Amino acid sequence: MTAVRDESGRPRHAVARSGARLAAVQALFQMDNRGITTEAVVEEFRHHRLSGDDTIDGQPDLSRADAKHFAALVLGTGLRLAEIDQTLDSALPADWARARLDPVICAILRAGIFELMVRDDVPVRVVIDEYVSIAHAFFDAAEPRFVNGVLDALARKLRPDAFITGHDTAPRG
Repeated sequence: MTAVRDESGRPRHAVARSGARLAAVQALFQMDNRGITTEAVVEEFRHHRLSGDDTIDGQPDLSRADAKHFAALVLGTGLRLAEIDQTLDSALPADWARARLDPVICAILRAGIFELMVRDDVPVRVVIDEYVSIAHAFFDAAEPRFVNGVLDALARKLRPDAFITGHDTAPRG
């Protein structure tokens, strides 16, 4: 059985998960900047951004995003935020405080760290590639390289077996 593909040739479920990750980063950013709860931001996104009812000029259409994956990312990151931030802090240079990070970069890293910690059904390379791609949507080369470096270093700590065997064997996406 072959996967159903979208117009870009990517499997439709992978596109839906990519959309969920982008929406999750946006939601995590909103939580930090607006001080709203994880539950409130998930509901806001479900009813407006993910439904296609509230498209914003210049923003990607998130109506194809996997709503369940989105909710799992946002709610899971919210529940484990202290642990995620501690893990992120451990990966930053000694003279860098997390507060120095751009809020979008912080949201990208938090979501990526959550997936590395919890979603071992998603290969390390997919997690890193997805969040580096999101960083490219917002920034030039320096920030995506930074995201790549931090997530790669943390993946080696959080999922060392993926590097010992030389490849991930979990399903893609």
